[in-house]
Amino acid sequence: MSKPELLLTRAIYKPAMAALEAAYEVHHLWSAADPAQMMREVGPRIRALVTPGIIGFTRQQVEALPALEIITLFGSNTTLDLAPARERGIAVTNTPDSISGAVADLALGLIVASMRRICECDRYMRTGTWPTTVPPVGREVRGKVCGIVGLGRIGLGIAQRAAACGMTIRYQGPRRKADIAYPYHEDVLSLARESDCLVVTCPLTPATRNLIDAKVLAALGADGFLINVARGAIIDEEAMIDALREKRIAGAGLDVYRDEPQVPAALLALDNVVMTPHVGSTTLEIREGRKQMVLANLHAHFAGQALPSPLT
Repeated sequence: MSKPELLLTRAIYKPAMAALEAAYEVHHLWSAADPAQMMREVGPRIRALVTPGIIGFTRQQVEALPALEIITLFGSNTTLDLAPARERGIAVTNTPDSISGAVADLALGLIVASMRRICECDRYMRTGTWPTTVPPVGREVRGKVCGIVGLGRIGLGIAQRAAACGMTIRYQGPRRKADIAYPYHEDVLSLARESDCLVVTCPLTPATRNLIDAKVLAALGADGFLINVARGAIIDEEAMIDALREKRIAGAGLDVYRDEPQVPAALLALDNVVMTPHVGSTTLEIREGRKQMVLANLHAHFAGQALPSPLT
C-alpha cells in the first residue's frame, strides 16, 4: 500500500522531518527550483500539509491542493485565518505547548548579553589581542530599570527573571493589570524614558506595528538597550538601525526581524547588537514535543481516529 503524500512548506526540526519521511512520501516545497511548478505536479496527490505555525497556510495553497484532507501546524498559532480550510472541511491541527518560559529565558539572556557586551567580548577574545589591549566594558544589570511592553505570560516571566537579577520592573500594555504591583505606564514613550532596558513582548497588531519608533528610541536614550522577542514589525527597523549606528541607544538584543529570514546588511554590520535567528521556542524539549504531536495528529487522521489537538 502506498504511503500518503505530504507537502512540507519549510524545513522544520530535523528529527521531525526524518520521522515524517519514514511514515509518508514527503515533498519539500521550499527546496523546489520552481515551487509553483511543484504544486502543479504533485498538488493533486497531496493529502496532508505540514507547515510551521508561524508561517501557517494560505488560501492559494489550499486551493492548489484538491485532495488535501489535513493541515498540521508545527507550532501553535491562534491568529490564522482558518476559513480556507473550514470551507472545504479540511482538518487543522497544531501543537499547543507553553513556550513562555523558554522565550523568557532567551529574553533574559539577550538582556545580559547586550548589557554586558558578551558577544563583543567573545569576538574580542578571538582576535588574540587580549594581552595588549583592553576588552569592551559592559553595564551592570543589577540596579537598572527593565521596562516591559506587554505583560502577558512571556512578559511576566521576563519580569520575574529580571527582578531576580536585581532589576526594577515597569510595564506598559493596553490596560493596567489589577493583580500586578509593578508600576504601570499608559504609553510606551513614558515607559522608555524611565527604562534602562526596554523589552518588547506584545503581540503584533495594527495598533502595535511600528510602535517602537524613532521617538521611543530617543526617549530610551544613549544609555538604553532595546530587546525584542515578539515580532520584528513592532519596531521601526530603519529607525532602530540608525539609532544603533549613531549610538543614540547603547545596544539591542534581537530574536525577531521584520522580513525573516532576511536581515538587513546594515544591522549585521553593527557591533552593538546581539542577534539570534528567532529561536525563542527552539529548545530540544519543545521541538521533541511538537514532533510527537505532529506525528500523532497525522497518524490519527489517516487511521480514522479522533485528532489529539484540533485547532478550533
